[in-house]
Amino acid sequence: MTATDRIPPIQVGIIGAAGYTGGELIRILLNHPDTHIAFAHSSSQGGKKVYDTHTDLLGDTELVFSDKPFAELAPLLSRNGVLFLCSGHGASKKFLAENPVPAHIRIIDLSTDFRDETDGFIYGLPELQRDSIRTAGKIANPGCFATGIQLTLLPLANAGLLNDEVHISAVTGSTGAGQALSATTHFSWRNNNLSVYKAFTHQHLKEITMNLKRLQQGFDQAIRFIPYRGDFTRGIISNVYTSFAGSLEDALNLYRSFYAGHPFTHVSDQPVDLKQVVNTNKVLLSLELHDGQLLITSVIDNLTKGASGQAVQNMNLLFGLPEDSGLRLKAPAF
Repeated sequence: MTATDRIPPIQVGIIGAAGYTGGELIRILLNHPDTHIAFAHSSSQGGKKVYDTHTDLLGDTELVFSDKPFAELAPLLSRNGVLFLCSGHGASKKFLAENPVPAHIRIIDLSTDFRDETDGFIYGLPELQRDSIRTAGKIANPGCFATGIQLTLLPLANAGLLNDEVHISAVTGSTGAGQALSATTHFSWRNNNLSVYKAFTHQHLKEITMNLKRLQQGFDQAIRFIPYRGDFTRGIISNVYTSFAGSLEDALNLYRSFYAGHPFTHVSDQPVDLKQVVNTNKVLLSLELHDGQLLITSVIDNLTKGASGQAVQNMNLLFGLPEDSGLRLKAPAF
């Protein structure tokens, strides 16, 4: 797409713009070549400059949080409009019940509320449903753990090779818990600490299972998932293993073939680490084979590929833009 072919700027509205995912969305969209942030709504920060809350944006924008009713803000999205819902889980369903959204406005929800594809929503994992996303009106953005874990397993499911239990251990940074303070996000508790939570019961298991069955009908194996809280702010590293009858070369060929043409998911010949992906929309995978067990490691940033970056990736698909538009972001590396 050339400069003269570009569509008019996408008019963006953000509900819940003062939180972690809302702030990350603003950071990305301020540098996106085809978007204009029409409003950033926050019921708690209305009237304040965005950089008063997201202090790193000082000098980047003079945008002010709005707390006006959505009915007054909706006309700002009258042309090429998209609405991002970045509030807490349960809030999106409540918001849409109380605020009718005009049919021409695309919706991308970052909560858990519609990941079961109810109410006309399409599950927004581009590596799984890119073509369906392009023609959708409403997108349910995947969960952060769910993104990193599914991308370790989709090639196996697509080939009908998930025939044994799946074992997962994954560690997430503190931003995965959201901005609201709690005992387990407090610096004094989290620093130099590691803990297990929601063992075998994490809410993202539901969407992971749903999509594995989408590719491998009849999949009924147990998924044993142990999530950990890490003592860092951003990123998720997932270690997933299950039985595999082929060679390591077979597995590498399977994964590289499945993700060919997907701009953010890459299979590495070397072990991967979080610093390679933090602040980016990348997913890096590495594979090892031990005594018939295939170990797949994935690393993502929970706020970008696990949330706001993937939401922008979905927006790009909805509006016919290059999938990586505005998302060529740099990792810290060291």
